[in-house]
Amino acid sequence: MKKKISYLLLLFFFIALCFPIILLFIEAGQSDVAEILFSSRFSEALKNSIISSSVATFFSVTLAYLLSYSLTRVNIPFSSVFNILFTSPMLLPSLSIGMGIILLFGQNGIVTRLFNSSTSIYGFIGIVLGSILYSFPVALIMITEMLKGEDATPYEAAKVLQLGKIHTFLAVTFPYIKKPMIATIFAVFTMIITDYGVPLMIGGRYVTLPVIMYQDVIGMLDFGKGAVIGIVLLFPAVVAFILEVVNKDSNISTFTRKQIEKTDKILVRNIVFIICLVALLLVVAPIICFLILSFSTDYPVNLAFTTEHIRSTLDRGALEYWGNSLLISFFTSFIGTGISFMTAYITTRCNVKSRNILHILSLLTLAIPGIVLGLSYSMAFSGSFIYGTILILVFVNIIHFFSSPYLMANNALSKINSNLEDVGATLGIPRLNFIFNVIVPISFSSMVEMASYFFINSMMTISAVSFLATSHTRPLSLLISSFEAQMLIECIGVVSLMIFLTNIVAKFLFHLLKKVV
Repeated sequence: MKKKISYLLLLFFFIALCFPIILLFIEAGQSDVAEILFSSRFSEALKNSIISSSVATFFSVTLAYLLSYSLTRVNIPFSSVFNILFTSPMLLPSLSIGMGIILLFGQNGIVTRLFNSSTSIYGFIGIVLGSILYSFPVALIMITEMLKGEDATPYEAAKVLQLGKIHTFLAVTFPYIKKPMIATIFAVFTMIITDYGVPLMIGGRYVTLPVIMYQDVIGMLDFGKGAVIGIVLLFPAVVAFILEVVNKDSNISTFTRKQIEKTDKILVRNIVFIICLVALLLVVAPIICFLILSFSTDYPVNLAFTTEHIRSTLDRGALEYWGNSLLISFFTSFIGTGISFMTAYITTRCNVKSRNILHILSLLTLAIPGIVLGLSYSMAFSGSFIYGTILILVFVNIIHFFSSPYLMANNALSKINSNLEDVGATLGIPRLNFIFNVIVPISFSSMVEMASYFFINSMMTISAVSFLATSHTRPLSLLISSFEAQMLIECIGVVSLMIFLTNIVAKFLFHLLKKVV
């Protein structure tokens, strides 16, 4: 039975991952690669992408490290609330974040009008600000997990030896954080450089690679040029993937770690608390803007309360597209959790030849940016029975978000006693019955987290589905670009709030499910 399941999973990965990417390379090979790569438009976009992504990555990771360090090392009030609210931008599409920056710093933005500023937010500055806000929550989560696992014992030894703070940092802290920080930097850089939502919304004439890829494929149907650009965008993601594999378990020790105690110095606590409040205001400001925009009669001229924009947005089909998003997210969550859990079960608890291949393929999904995956799917499955249906959007989302739920399941299953299956076999219990009656109940909490991850990300993604959605299957998130083209900014605010509130409710329901069952 386990061999059959492993073969089915290999078939799934070949069809859903390998086949589309192979076709992407074939399509790129049929184009005039040299002409595309050495064109002035490509060179300019590549330069813009590298510069803006590098600057945004630096500030995003630096801010995330400072706030993570503050929350894990200083005993400030409401630290858990800060942790939750700092990650709230993860519940919004990057298009919405770009619009949020415009509402704050655009020509009629709240901050612009408050300070009577004439500085344009469009272009490089806007892309950097939007990218920082878009990527900061991911960097915060990664760095917080890293700092939580740090051992207090070397610091106690450094204190006994009377080492200075700089010496302690260089001798103790830096060696510990070096590899995880490099992996975080590349992960954030990849996330920013492959995103087209923020640059499309706020970039203006400052064009980046994902934007010209999107414009050439959607507007000009030039799949060859899109394939070449897609392969270029694979490079930073592949580096991030290699670092993820190389650094795997690099900081795991067989010894019990001693948790670092948080400082209770009043002055430090007060300063850190104020810094966190200011940072939180900046993080949640776009969400506040959506509230003001959605319920204002005529932003920014007349801020009187109205529900007219909600009715207008619903009249333009938002409710139908919201239904599409719920359907896509539900099936992605349900099917994706099942496939990723079974894949993790095979790789951690079954001695089959294909386990290492399945593990590599599962991690390989980290190296495929959503926009590249979406383009490869449009070439691979064009004309097939699933093309233009909800099903293809479900499967592209499963592959796009596969690696994190897989690693959750892998971690959970690795902690379960490895002899349980042998006990079940001795008692004559069939393998599938044993999985559903023993393994699944033990791992249920992790499975709910996996389902939550799939659902929330599918609800707000734009990159993987932008090339595949039709007028009948379009998810709610893609309405944002349509409304932006029509200058319906109030409708963008309503749609962004719909996605945000849906994800909030989903997180709450998944949390309840963990507690109840």
